[in-house]
Amino acid sequence: MGLIIRSSAIHAAGCYTTSRIRKGTQIVEYTGPRISKEEADEKYADSPTTYLFGVGDGSTVIDGHGTAMFINHSCNPNCETEEINGQVWIMAIRDVAPGEELTYDYYLYDGDEDEAACNCGAPNCRRSMYSPEEIRRRARAARKATRATQTRMPHGRRSSGGNRRTR
Repeated sequence: MGLIIRSSAIHAAGCYTTSRIRKGTQIVEYTGPRISKEEADEKYADSPTTYLFGVGDGSTVIDGHGTAMFINHSCNPNCETEEINGQVWIMAIRDVAPGEELTYDYYLYDGDEDEAACNCGAPNCRRSMYSPEEIRRRARAARKATRATQTRMPHGRRSSGGNRRTR
């Protein structure tokens, strides 16, 4: 099977297959040095683009170097990742046609204030590369923060100050 890197409508460059890939095929390994999450956070603190992949419990990440780092996110992917004996493999979850861009759902679970906007264009796009669970967690946290800073005022107005007393 042949893989090529070329321009992608999803994000800058993408990984494409030059031949048919059957469902269940182990396509390519996600490779690179393994570093601690803390080291990765420090190394890429000011970088808008990273190719990090959390392994195991997430305390270790692969600092991507190789073909797999160009596989973009999609909310309607044709691949998924699978950890096999400590290695991360990209696996086809359906037949993939020659010339098709390989994608998998990143299901991001960690990040700063970045919204990790998704550009996949899928009909079921959730507009974020974060996992549905992380999106819900962030929405709950935002609602909780809003409730903590706002109090009811007369006539339905809201204020970030204390309760207002009227006579």
